[in-house]
Amino acid sequence: MARTWAAGLAAVAVLAGCSEAGGGPAPSSSAGTTGAAPSASGQIQLTVASTVVTGIDVPWGLAFLPDKSALVAERDSGKVKRIVDGKATEVGTVEGVDPSSEGGLLGLAVDPKAPYVYAYFSASGDNRIARLTYKDGRLSEQTTILDGIPQAAIHNGGRLRFGPDGFLYVGTGDGGDRPNSQNDDSLGGKILRITTEGKAAPGNPGNRLWITKGHRNVQGLTFDGTQLYAAEFGQNTWDELNAITPGSNYGWPAAEGAEGLDGMVDPIAQWRTSDASPSGAAFARGHVFMASLRGERLWAVPVAGGKRVGEPQAFFVGKYGRLRTVEVAPDGSLWVTTSNTDGRGESREGDDRILRVTIG
Repeated sequence: MARTWAAGLAAVAVLAGCSEAGGGPAPSSSAGTTGAAPSASGQIQLTVASTVVTGIDVPWGLAFLPDKSALVAERDSGKVKRIVDGKATEVGTVEGVDPSSEGGLLGLAVDPKAPYVYAYFSASGDNRIARLTYKDGRLSEQTTILDGIPQAAIHNGGRLRFGPDGFLYVGTGDGGDRPNSQNDDSLGGKILRITTEGKAAPGNPGNRLWITKGHRNVQGLTFDGTQLYAAEFGQNTWDELNAITPGSNYGWPAAEGAEGLDGMVDPIAQWRTSDASPSGAAFARGHVFMASLRGERLWAVPVAGGKRVGEPQAFFVGKYGRLRTVEVAPDGSLWVTTSNTDGRGESREGDDRILRVTIG
């Protein structure tokens, strides 16, 4: 069964300053577009080619299966739905989900080597990661592999992504308690690197579950080869895109944005929170694409070797409302979810939806 699965895959905040609400009134100087950007030296072009599906209830996690269909997590209902030919069909519910403000059923990741799906969710008292079996179009056999991640109404992190090394990478938040980010004994405000059994992956600094600390609220993780990038919510001033080096300290709460503090790593790009409030991230065509909630836009950041190599471009500013998640589809396009039915956005006809975006 595991060999078949792997072969199939190969074929293929309530107040200003809280994470999702953003904060800080000052706009950034970066120009935005309401549609495709002109093609020019150092620039790309993005076009919304179609709407994949409509009527999803607060979509959060999005992951593709070996058959090239997709699973999407509904944050508040705890349901997981499979997207095929423009239709969403429920395949199961993650048990124990406790939605509250920014909490609920969050990230999803599909195991590249076995018929398992991993879910990050808020339970009563903490955030957890569960493994579920996906077989015959249904989820079953839910097992918690890791618990004890700080949970609150805000700053729950929640993104999951398998790395090229086969281990599971996890973005967490400080759970609304700033000291967690610098506390080596807390899983809050960290990027975790774990096995599929929820243990520390071999090679982690100090044999801990986490590889970096000093994060406020990480909801975007993506790889370019072996280089990991992370999108992070700021408080009132700067949101961040960070290039991740294991063992590093990214500054929160001492630093927000690039402050040049000794022993702390500055972001490779930053935005006013009114222009971003970034959640999901995906890498394609030499760019990190970053979905933004309060900023209501999709950022494209040219990167190479852990560095920013050009100016970020903004797409679809205000056109589709709050954008939560972006993933690279099997055909090379981007799938982007809106988040307008979460109580913070302005719901439009068809919301929430998944958009298919082509890269030119």
